[in-house]
Amino acid sequence: MVYDPFKEASSDRTLSAPPSATEYLKDSTFRFFAYFCALFIILLVAYIIIELGSQALPAIQKHGLGFITGTTWDTNEGIFGVLPEIWGTIYSSLIALLIGGVFGVGIAIFLTQSFVHAKLEVTFRTIIELLAAIPSVVYGLWGIYVLIPLLRPGADWLHETFGWFPLFGTELSGPGLAPASLVLAIMILPTVAAISADAFRRIPYRVKEAAYGMGATKWEVILKVMLPTASSGILAGLVLGFGRALGETMALAMLIGNVNNISLSLFAPANTLASLLASTFPEAGELEVEALMYAALVLLAITFVVNVAGLAVQQYTMRKFEGKK
Repeated sequence: MVYDPFKEASSDRTLSAPPSATEYLKDSTFRFFAYFCALFIILLVAYIIIELGSQALPAIQKHGLGFITGTTWDTNEGIFGVLPEIWGTIYSSLIALLIGGVFGVGIAIFLTQSFVHAKLEVTFRTIIELLAAIPSVVYGLWGIYVLIPLLRPGADWLHETFGWFPLFGTELSGPGLAPASLVLAIMILPTVAAISADAFRRIPYRVKEAAYGMGATKWEVILKVMLPTASSGILAGLVLGFGRALGETMALAMLIGNVNNISLSLFAPANTLASLLASTFPEAGELEVEALMYAALVLLAITFVVNVAGLAVQQYTMRKFEGKK
């Protein structure tokens, strides 16, 4: 029997055959479903904005931009301003991001750069991920009964010794920015650590081997090769963590003090937009509800700006360090 290569190739045409009608149908159905989901998300966000805006419109017309720059929230007088809440929201979130970001990236490096055995790595990763499953109110209770008493002696010493410095200008008499920010840092830490660790794991192993082959030490590889290469993923984790911090409600409502105050001091009580909504809304009258809806729009705008800015920075780092367009 004579071997015929063309006959064998024709029998294997299924490997390179064009898609069948069924495959076209499956692909079209999936593409339609994906477009539908994307459109649904856009419409849902638009509906939320329209619904909040329609209820906040009377307050917007009455107070205008003075609502954002005002510092007084007086229901009896009908005076509403959320500048202290905006300050508390951004300030506490930035402090939490600084602490949680440093520790989160450090944990990601510790778990992915061969500092521990693989079995211990799984154990540590599971423990860190479990932090995300703890309810917010539990963090708040832990902060009230454990963290504040632990912080008070050190806060008193810092105030007595460095009271001239704005960060320690007041005493920690109870709830304040420091315990709220520390709890917030613990809450965002799993998000930052998990996404940063995934970013490190996505780097091809040959990149590290090439750096070692050029004579780099372990820490030179981590700081000069791995960190810049994984920077876009790390930034994504930081942006998500910052967004989580901006919208956190219960723990901050229990720990930040809920006082309309603008201060640089870490020990001063403050307030946030989310905690204002949570603590005020149940007993709010019609005028106050309109003002609270305006505050919700402001919080939504801050979150949107943060995410857009984070995406822009992430795209810049991807172009600079990863060569992606």
